[in-house]
Amino acid sequence: MIVRTVLGDIDPAHLGAAYMHEHLIIDSPLVADRMPHIHLPSVDDATTEVDACKRAGVGAMVDTMPAASGRNVGALAEISRRTGVHILAVTGLHTAKYYPGRPWAQEASPETLADLFTADIEVGIDRYDYTGPVVERTSHRAGVIKVVSGGPSIDDRNRSLFEAAAEVHRRTGAPVLTHCEEGRGAVEQVELMRDLGMPLERVVLSHTDKVPEAGLHKELLSSGVNLEYDQALRQADDPAPPTARLLAEMIGAGFLGRLMLGTDGARRTLWTSLGGRPGLAWLLTGFAGVLDKAGVDEAARHQLMVENPARFLAFEAA
Repeated sequence: MIVRTVLGDIDPAHLGAAYMHEHLIIDSPLVADRMPHIHLPSVDDATTEVDACKRAGVGAMVDTMPAASGRNVGALAEISRRTGVHILAVTGLHTAKYYPGRPWAQEASPETLADLFTADIEVGIDRYDYTGPVVERTSHRAGVIKVVSGGPSIDDRNRSLFEAAAEVHRRTGAPVLTHCEEGRGAVEQVELMRDLGMPLERVVLSHTDKVPEAGLHKELLSSGVNLEYDQALRQADDPAPPTARLLAEMIGAGFLGRLMLGTDGARRTLWTSLGGRPGLAWLLTGFAGVLDKAGVDEAARHQLMVENPARFLAFEAA
């Protein structure tokens, strides 16, 4: 079994504490123009932020910007080289707002998408990130498949994407990470993936702690799927943070083995290197104290941050 990072395959045992949903580089003219608050183009800024995480004990990060949406695998590789933190890239597609003027991202068949995503995992990610007519594959490969939906309803575009992801998983064994818009649509995603024959233990749903309803989370976890909670940084000043409370309740209900953490830190205002707060490192420093007060002890935190990601991100190399 291996974990596929942008600098090569590693033994899952060498992953260390892993952040499961990060945005270290978001670099596109569209983002710069329409979403400047998440524009993160600088390798130097990201290196400074990731260095702080490394000093806090972080060993790995999954950068979850998929194809043609601001992904830059060369930049991710350089950040990994400079910091020594293992970085995983994803393949797949993001929500439709990232693709105006790119009809292929809206209209391509599941078969076409599956071929593109498989090549990202098995050959290498395009240097130009599928933004032009030329494809020049690098040596940096993706280790995770990302899919999205825009809420409770699954439209035709999302269905094609999920069908492609299921096929890529069958071909490669790579794990699947999903984006739940505003935390919604998780039940519908699970139902669709079950219908597509996707083994739910190989899927992690992101952003679900935006809707901290215990009953919903117990229903999702009972299906066999994994959940990744990533809202803690936004709750740093909350005296009773919902994500910590939800984690403690789900662990108490017996679901520790299916939970992971990330920051979804795609906000310039969250990075200390850009003058924001509390900084990405806070997930492993300040939030650890919050969890301790909530009854989530050091052994449980180790499983959340080290053991569960190592299990989930591992697959057999082709």
